[in-house]
Amino acid sequence: MSLREIFERNPDRRYIMFGGKGGLGKTTFSAATAFWLAKTGRKVLVFSVDPQASLSDIFQRDIFGQGPVKIMDNLWAQEVDADRRIKEYQQEIRQKILDMYGLDRVPDEIENYLQAAGAEPAMEESAIFDAVVDIIKEGSYDYYIYDLVPLGHALYYLKMARIYDEWINKITSLRQEMAEYDRMASVMKRTQEREEDKILSELLYIKQRINTSSQILTDRQKTAFFFVLVPEEMIILDTQNAAQLFADYVPIAGYVVNRLIPDELLKQNIPAYLRHRIEMQKGYLDKIREVFGDQVKAFVPELERDVTGLAMVEKLSHIMYGDF
Repeated sequence: MSLREIFERNPDRRYIMFGGKGGLGKTTFSAATAFWLAKTGRKVLVFSVDPQASLSDIFQRDIFGQGPVKIMDNLWAQEVDADRRIKEYQQEIRQKILDMYGLDRVPDEIENYLQAAGAEPAMEESAIFDAVVDIIKEGSYDYYIYDLVPLGHALYYLKMARIYDEWINKITSLRQEMAEYDRMASVMKRTQEREEDKILSELLYIKQRINTSSQILTDRQKTAFFFVLVPEEMIILDTQNAAQLFADYVPIAGYVVNRLIPDELLKQNIPAYLRHRIEMQKGYLDKIREVFGDQVKAFVPELERDVTGLAMVEKLSHIMYGDF
């Protein structure tokens, strides 16, 4: 089954992810897929949370941190600004503390903690995960094309839904137990119940958001995950290992092999170096077919220049999917 057939036979798969090691073509494939779907009349958002992503370069538009930017009819692109999202995330936490406890200002010790936590990787990852949840839950597009960060970070993001859910379950359970004790022991019963209700309501709201996004990302009827690889030994091994880990979190729909040097060049007078590379590539392609079999959905040749600008995006989309 080709890439095109996967989309034609599974119209309910609205959430598409391209993953793999950095620099293999995830972003260009995401852009080309979004372009093809938009040309077939679907309303599409392609978005990235990777600070090294290049959707701006590919579409030759400044889209970083600006929310969904219209590229052409039916196609929008978005690059999440993690730093801005962290600041918004911190402000949300401040406001919730003020609302829950009826305070005029956030206590210094909490403010100092928020400032220190802002520099921690976990805060960035939490803020970005929250941004992805917002994008997925928004729901006004026919397709969401998610250009994932490189493999290690991507797996961590995908795990976060499960980690958050377990953490929220524990905290909610503790809050419910505390509320029972407070009802029995506290003279300030009604006030305390209202405070606990606010906290429990917030926890349950977070849990509902996480569950919604988690259900979408792990639903084989709604989501498709494609690994991107190139015909090189270490990339094949890394992809094989990663696929075993990712299979626990997302439905893997197939593999796309990028940067093939055309065999036709062997008929020409080419340098020995290039001839050897093509011969070596043949062995790696045999290995890819042996390991991944019919799960390989497309072989994409090395193009004559970088995929930047809509003309090159369109050319790549034709290679991957055929005519509109």
